[in-house]
Amino acid sequence: MTTVTILAALLKILVVVGFGFTLAAVLTWAERRQSAMMQDRFGPNRASFKLFGKEIRLAGLVHVAADGLKFFFKEDFVPPNADKLLHALAPMLSLFPPVVLMAVVPFGDTLCLDQLRNGHTWAAVERFGTCTTAPSSTALPAVPLQVFDTNVGILYIFALAGMGIVGATIAGWSSDNKFSVLGGLRAASQLVSYEVAMGLSLVGAFMVYGTVRLDEMARWQGEHVWGIFVQPLGFLLFWAASLAESKRTPFDMPEGESEIVAGHLVEYSGMKFGMFYFGEYIEIVVSSALLVAIFLGGYNLPFLHRDGFTVTFAGAAWHQTLPHLVVILMQALTFFGKVMVLCWFQLFFRWTLPRFRYDQVMKFGWRMLLPATLANVFLTGVVVLAIDRAGERLASRLALVADGLNLLVAALIVFAFIRVVVGMIVPSGPPTRAGVPETPQAA
Repeated sequence: MTTVTILAALLKILVVVGFGFTLAAVLTWAERRQSAMMQDRFGPNRASFKLFGKEIRLAGLVHVAADGLKFFFKEDFVPPNADKLLHALAPMLSLFPPVVLMAVVPFGDTLCLDQLRNGHTWAAVERFGTCTTAPSSTALPAVPLQVFDTNVGILYIFALAGMGIVGATIAGWSSDNKFSVLGGLRAASQLVSYEVAMGLSLVGAFMVYGTVRLDEMARWQGEHVWGIFVQPLGFLLFWAASLAESKRTPFDMPEGESEIVAGHLVEYSGMKFGMFYFGEYIEIVVSSALLVAIFLGGYNLPFLHRDGFTVTFAGAAWHQTLPHLVVILMQALTFFGKVMVLCWFQLFFRWTLPRFRYDQVMKFGWRMLLPATLANVFLTGVVVLAIDRAGERLASRLALVADGLNLLVAALIVFAFIRVVVGMIVPSGPPTRAGVPETPQAA
């Protein structure tokens, strides 16, 4: 079934790349709207187009299209003494890695195509094991909802993520500008420093999951508990390191507008600058996807398994069988929904924390994050060995704790969903300043 495999691969690429680019574009609008709300000012509301004589603004979403058009038609200036080849290559090296990194992140469980044929579209599949296919040349293959299924998993991500360092460094060196060189050097030192902490922050997760494959990590969390509960310190350390890797405030030392103008981006304009700019938001999407896949359950909802919902607690169980296609759709929507929420939450950091000094950024990476990651590895090793030697009695108690945590997560998800729906339906009151309603002035 080579044709089916090729079509499935193309469809998965379309879904992953389309989601990444679309969400990155929306984030450029969301950050403007969110920052405007936090600073009590108007956000993007000027760009518009006319349709049947009526001006359409779409709450500022037209600004996203306006930015794209501006980047395409703006002059592409290249310094006379710049290295033309490297100057053009640097934006590509910065945009390419985050785009292809999403290839190894699973957004759903394996799709069993062969078991959906012959009128069994709404059939369920078994909870454990792999897709069972008939021994026939016409059998459809199982399709893992992951573009690139590799046994090196997270190591592939670290190998490609390092290319971002090369892009920023080349951009600074090739621009023939002293501020660009300073920005490139800052980018190289900062990104190398935090990649060390980022890699070590995941070692504890590897020890718990027993694998470096992201799909196996997601399955482990679906059968036990979300990774944030077994690696809370690792989650915080990885999140902090990923924020520094994105080169955004408060870690925007390579750009540092108040110090080195715009760093390695000084001599870039037009679509080349747009590639740097857009790559920054795609990095937010990728880092959020990795946090979801490794620590926040991946595509799993509490008690949702391949065969449907199975709620267990203290030995009691309740099961509701669901069709395989429904489960797959719920898993995909769950994964993409988690990523969007985490991306939205990451936007708060830029407009909340002030920019650090360069020496503070480096000290935070080497003197705080690195020792903390080593301590996390040591503590995780001690706990894992202690649990292995404790026997079945402790394992049963930990399973009970995991069921309780899953119930807590399910309750929080339901509460958050109801709160969002109510907030969208119930109109808000008039705007206030410092909590005091504005009163109309006397005529």
